[in-house]
Amino acid sequence: QVQLVESGGGLVQTGDSLRLSCSASGRYAMGWFRQAPGKEREFVAGITWGGGITNYADSVKGRFAISRDNASNTVYLQMNSLKPEDTAVYYCAARVNFDYAYWGQGTQVTVSS
Repeated sequence: QVQLVESGGGLVQTGDSLRLSCSASGRYAMGWFRQAPGKEREFVAGITWGGGITNYADSVKGRFAISRDNASNTVYLQMNSLKPEDTAVYYCAARVNFDYAYWGQGTQVTVSS
């Protein structure tokens, strides 16, 4: 069983930065997703096990950066130039084959205008 624990969410103002962390055991590609109130969960960013390949949703390209430190089993999401539309619960997930099979409990990010 893979356990994923997110941290680092909070209340910030437009233009601020936050860094989310996800403690994740095991050798998995990882992703960050988010779900805003009344909306479906959406992909934000992904990273391979080795960290050599990353991909992003168009809405966050150039503002967010995903990275990982396998020595500490931690995946990060650096979020810069935050906007009110980034407000959501953010989840990290571990990918098994082609599916994100394991999920964390989520961390709330709120961006005030």
